[in-house]
Amino acid sequence: MISASLVVTTYNWKEALALCLRSASRQTRLPLEVVVADDGSRADTGELVHAMAKVFPVPLRHVWQDDLGFRAARVRNLGIAASAGDYVIFIDGDMLLHPRFVEDHLALIQPGLYLQGGRLNLSADGSKRLLEGATPRFSPFMPLAKAQSGESRRQHALRLPFLARNRARNGWGGVPMSCNMGVWRSDLDRVNGFDDAYEGWGREDDDLACRLAHAGVKRTRLRYAGLAIHLWHRTRWPDGIPPNLEIPNDVLLRRARETRSTWAERGLSDHVLRAAT
Repeated sequence: MISASLVVTTYNWKEALALCLRSASRQTRLPLEVVVADDGSRADTGELVHAMAKVFPVPLRHVWQDDLGFRAARVRNLGIAASAGDYVIFIDGDMLLHPRFVEDHLALIQPGLYLQGGRLNLSADGSKRLLEGATPRFSPFMPLAKAQSGESRRQHALRLPFLARNRARNGWGGVPMSCNMGVWRSDLDRVNGFDDAYEGWGREDDDLACRLAHAGVKRTRLRYAGLAIHLWHRTRWPDGIPPNLEIPNDVLLRRARETRSTWAERGLSDHVLRAAT
């Protein structure tokens, strides 16, 4: 039986993280473990995780790095290094998972593939209600925020296993997003995980997708399954990155594409070695 590790990225929003972890604890198929990959949050986030770990149904771990700016790639590598599952599912700590989220990932993953899912981008009012204690409900009629990269498509509220299996067999593509992505651990080892060189906002998940493709690992759609709600919060570019704007990490991504690299020079292996010592 495949074992799955859930790696949850977070930064200074313990209220959302608590909801995320509760949804992870109520899965019909529990993961082997949950690892909270903390990009430098205040002490109260670690205190929350340690308190929840006492009653969590599977091992709940907390890995933390200094707050030196946005370093999602590196902290995800720390999360992978602390995990032991055959299959690693990445989510963000401001997401609430459908009860069959992990079950869906494990039902649809196949050798030579990784799964790219979506999420429902909830409105500010809808998010406020959930944070105040409302019960999350997956419905096409949920109050959604303005569309961001297709994340507010109402199809992401529908769980239809037959269509999900069809999409997983035939659907190549999807925008690379590590907020709902499942990758075999062996494939992560093969490309050396995320590239720690990506600091500051953006492109670290595009880079992983690029190197996986160069290594022959295909991205396939996770649609009508693996449902997740994304709580509203302010973003740097609410409508996405302007098409004519090059951000610093674009230079690194362009190099990875041009050289057809598969291996991150500053990647997972550094942290695995440290975790083993």
